[in-house]
Amino acid sequence: QVQLVESGGGPVQPGGSLRLSCAASGSISPYHMRWYRQAPGKQREWVASIFSDDTRNYGDSVKGRFAISRDNAKNTVYLQMNSLKPEDTAVYYCYASFMSNGYWGQGTQVTVSS
Repeated sequence: QVQLVESGGGPVQPGGSLRLSCAASGSISPYHMRWYRQAPGKQREWVASIFSDDTRNYGDSVKGRFAISRDNAKNTVYLQMNSLKPEDTAVYYCYASFMSNGYWGQGTQVTVSS
C-alpha cells in the first residue's frame, strides 16, 4: 500500500502558475500516476497521466498549459500548471495505480480568481 500527500495548492490569479506535488510513502517506480480534479458540483475529472515508462497524456482542457512529471528517486509526482484560468479552480487529487490496486491522496485546493 502507498500513501499519497498532495501539496502546493492555493490561491492564484488568472494567468498565473502553480506547481503541485504528490509525495508517496514508498516507491512509485512501478506505478502509473494520475492527477484528477473536482470542482464544486461537478464530477471528478481526469487531468493528466504519467506511466511507469514516462509516457504522458493530458486532458483536452489542460493540454499545452499543464505538465506532469515524476521523480522516482524522491517518490514524487508533480503537476506544473501554467496560464491558469478560473475554470481550473478545483480540488486536485493524485492517484497511483499498479495492477488491480489504486490509491488516492486527500487532495489540495487550487483557486484561480482575481
